[in-house]
Amino acid sequence: MTTPTPGRVWAHVGQPFAPDAPYDVLILGAGRMGSALALALHDHAPSLRTLLVEEGGLPNEDGATILAPGLWTLAHLPDAQHDAARWTLNRLRDLLGDDLQARPYLNLHDRPTPGTQPTRDLLATHPQSLALLDPDLLPHAEAHEAHLYRPGTLAQTAAQTAIRRGTDLMLNTRATPHPGGRVTLERLTVTNTHQIVTHETHTLHAPLVVLATGASAPAQAEHHLGLHTRHARAYRQTPHLDAPSTPDAPVLHARGLTLRPQHGAYTLIPTIHHRDPHGYTPQGGHLTGVPTGLRRETLEDLVGLMDAVPALATSELHLGRSLADIPGAWLALPHGQPDAPPTHQRLDDHTHLLLGGPHADTLGLWTADALAREIAGGSRQ
Repeated sequence: MTTPTPGRVWAHVGQPFAPDAPYDVLILGAGRMGSALALALHDHAPSLRTLLVEEGGLPNEDGATILAPGLWTLAHLPDAQHDAARWTLNRLRDLLGDDLQARPYLNLHDRPTPGTQPTRDLLATHPQSLALLDPDLLPHAEAHEAHLYRPGTLAQTAAQTAIRRGTDLMLNTRATPHPGGRVTLERLTVTNTHQIVTHETHTLHAPLVVLATGASAPAQAEHHLGLHTRHARAYRQTPHLDAPSTPDAPVLHARGLTLRPQHGAYTLIPTIHHRDPHGYTPQGGHLTGVPTGLRRETLEDLVGLMDAVPALATSELHLGRSLADIPGAWLALPHGQPDAPPTHQRLDDHTHLLLGGPHADTLGLWTADALAREIAGGSRQ
């Protein structure tokens, strides 16, 4: 078997951009969806020349990939999506190995439903987890399989593997799509006064451009291509709960809130109620007149859960003073729905849209692979 020639990486403006030949595919965005697509294209269409473009580093610390839960579970998926989720799990095992950690996932209820067991019984060997909640208000629990990982590590691993197989990567570059498969690339640098400026500009043409820029992708399609989509976005924060967690602590889910064990404590993954309207600017709320960094909707949800999860009513919950104190990022909502699965969509003859969203942890790799298969089929025609 012929060893593939590794791709080239342009990480900063000191490296002159001089591709060897025109590209067949330009992937804008090197989060986990764009990176997964680049890798999947080598499986299904290895002859295509691909350039992966990222505005930040790898992985990008500003996007939703870094702040995603990194939680694979079937708990909230319909049966029709289970096969795709299982495929994704096997792919995660291949890419992450020991970095993928199996954990129990307990969906907590105030009423018994089919398959539930007493919460006290399921948490008998996890007293620290039991101390977080009131088992009299959440007495029933449904156990599911779950696996934890770091989405940033997934994006980095997928991109690096794709590069070893021949994908080119351009970092610190702002990409703007235009009709007809044309993309403007602005290579960014930092001045001695810490201003981010455009150092040089390039224009590329390719038969296919994929918008994998997360929550920004629908706006890019509308503003730069004149194409309206039904997709939307929401601003999701992931507050920190400084309650101790053990290496084998289960993931807890109660009334829409997920408590993910992480770094010896917990990261809170709140529910997403709806899409944020166009032009919405996230604002922190107030608790007893004191400004907090939690947006009002998230703060109201946590206050409503304080009886059932008493740890939320303690100083262990980090409220912050402003929005900058609480990690948060814009999250894509495929089809504008908070529970919609990841999706890909052909926008015109030259452009595809690839969106992750709330279920990207469990279904994202499958969706990226499905788009790669579609692209490969089109390239053979």
